[in-house]
Amino acid sequence: MTRNVGGIDKGLRIAAGLVLLALGWLGPLGWWGLIGLVPLATGLMGTCPVYSLLGLNTCPLDQRSA
Repeated sequence: MTRNVGGIDKGLRIAAGLVLLALGWLGPLGWWGLIGLVPLATGLMGTCPVYSLLGLNTCPLDQRSA
């Protein structure tokens, strides 16, 4: 898979995923906190299927095929 998530985007996705998971674990979101797995996974993998469908890319040119 081609990487299409850049550095800042990746960091924000990982942080948002962890926050959602923590809020789910601590109670306010309950099971809805598991939705945090989506941004966490896309941030860790560096690939976003929605970005691919829309033709978006935030990854610098030298890191796309890594």
